[in-house]
Amino acid sequence: MSLSQELLKILACPACKAELLPTQEQWLVCRGCGRKYPIREGVPILLISESSDPKRGQAT
Repeated sequence: MSLSQELLKILACPACKAELLPTQEQWLVCRGCGRKYPIREGVPILLISESSDPKRGQAT
């Protein structure tokens, strides 16, 4: 299940407020800070505590 383009236009990274880009692996990746947010059952989970931080290489 993919997210609608209308939803993607209004979503932003909660950490840095940059645009989020969908991936094929059910993640939203921040264009600014690089955090990855999961999409579970078609719902984006935009909690910093659920994200993967590329600087740490793991969930925060």
